[in-house]
Amino acid sequence: MQKSQNLFFIALLPPQEIQDYANQIKQYFADQYASRHAQKSPPHITLQPPFEWLDENVPALEACLQEFASRQKAVPITLSGYGAFVPRVIYINVVRNPELLALQAALMTHLQRELAIVDKVSQTRPFAPHMTVAFKDLTRQNFKAAWPEFQQRELYFEFTADKLTLLRHDGRRWNIKAEFSFLSS
Repeated sequence: MQKSQNLFFIALLPPQEIQDYANQIKQYFADQYASRHAQKSPPHITLQPPFEWLDENVPALEACLQEFASRQKAVPITLSGYGAFVPRVIYINVVRNPELLALQAALMTHLQRELAIVDKVSQTRPFAPHMTVAFKDLTRQNFKAAWPEFQQRELYFEFTADKLTLLRHDGRRWNIKAEFSFLSS
């Protein structure tokens, strides 16, 4: 019998009102620039990029994340303006801070040590926290049209991230599988 593997990733999700705002931006990209791919996941800050995991081992993954999260303090998050990975990605800029960088590094180390989950790409470049609003199906031409419009656009939110979110791909889109609360302060 073939064992079923699925794609998962681990992220921080902003509060609902910020998700609603980011989803309006994603919808704008879908309407104005035919870029719909970012709509396949809730607005998020990726901490652990997508990885394959056996369905039967999900309880072990969830237990590992619960154990990790229970020892973490809530992290202050500031979203300020927009950024881009030229030539295909536009995102809401996440201001780097020591708490966020430490959380991400600790999670990667924990997953590698406990479950042998390793993202090769992340090991070769620094963590660049961001919240994608357009990518993959944003053409180079549409990127060139959209980026000047968003480059100077103002946006500012602050929130406290107090839980990790595990997302699972169902073949079409990413859905929340489980959430793990941080240590209450």
